Amino acid sequence: MKIKKTTLIALATSIVLTLNFCKKKEEQPMEEHHQSHTDPVPLNINYPAAYIVNGASNNISVLRLSDNVLTETISLNGATFPHHIYLNPSKTKLAVAITSADLSEGHVGHGGSLPGQKIQIIDVVTGNIDKEINVNQLPHNAIYNTLGTELWIPQGDSVSGTVLVYKTTDWTLQNTINVGKLPSEVTFSNDGSKVYVANTKDGTISIIDPVSKVVLQTLATGINPVGAWPASNGKMYADNEGSQTVSEIDVITNTITATINLGYTPGYVAYNSTNSELWVSDATNGKVVYYTLISNVWTLQGNITTGANAHAIAFSIDNSKAYVTNQDANTISIINVLTHSVTTTVNVGSKPNGVVLTQ
Repeated sequence: MKIKKTTLIALATSIVLTLNFCKKKEEQPMEEHHQSHTDPVPLNINYPAAYIVNGASNNISVLRLSDNVLTETISLNGATFPHHIYLNPSKTKLAVAITSADLSEGHVGHGGSLPGQKIQIIDVVTGNIDKEINVNQLPHNAIYNTLGTELWIPQGDSVSGTVLVYKTTDWTLQNTINVGKLPSEVTFSNDGSKVYVANTKDGTISIIDPVSKVVLQTLATGINPVGAWPASNGKMYADNEGSQTVSEIDVITNTITATINLGYTPGYVAYNSTNSELWVSDATNGKVVYYTLISNVWTLQGNITTGANAHAIAFSIDNSKAYVTNQDANTISIINVLTHSVTTTVNVGSKPNGVVLTQ
């Protein structure tokens, strides 16, 4: 059969057009995929805010402090079970611990190595992830030193716990410090002169010199301490989940100066310097309980119902408000410190735990 020349030209033209159309169709989704995953649109959080870590939602809720409105949600690049969150001294970067484990019902039995455990460094304004540090053991938190030149990360090994110290200028590992079994939170004293590591499995607190990186002393506290929380009164307060107590540690003498018997499982301890009150979250009953020092004894004054499995406590810069995360209620409670009453309850993500304020 003889094919006309005009028919061949038309057929060739049709094939070329079809190929060009298919090529453009294939290229377009690839470009969109690149833009949405590797070049996220920066946020503009240029206002005082609370950053709330949602452990089961795997993201961070941003709460504008001026009107208590949720304004943004920061994605964590596929990370699972983020936990506590800290600011650098200049309040420009966030450090978020990615644990890959649900710690909302307690810390006993958690630790070791799981896929995806790391630290994420996040820009406060844009919400972009600037750096990820992969680690080998469960990191309960990551905290900056007082100058912002170092990042300290506990490694939750149940046999031989350590603390890693990274240099923040180039993110090189500077020190590995041996501590007790299954370290949870690492914190600094209010004046930055000492570092405290809660060794949950040992029932001890390791006290470290932040300059020499030497362990100065190891104190026996109660059963399953989770963190030693700083206060402006020259003390640290260790919450002991197993024994349901709080141990008061004197920063200067490295001694335990008081033990508070609670009768409930503590989630966090925070000191309000304006009212000279010690606030302890009651994870058992979904409350915050507050104490004052009377005749040198921490004495129960009252409690505030917040939400199921109350956890972290953060005070505003003027100490007039408290922000409390409620892990099993999926809310954050905002409390008037003077009246000891909840003024606002905001729904956030699933299992909120850590919270930090930029003020």
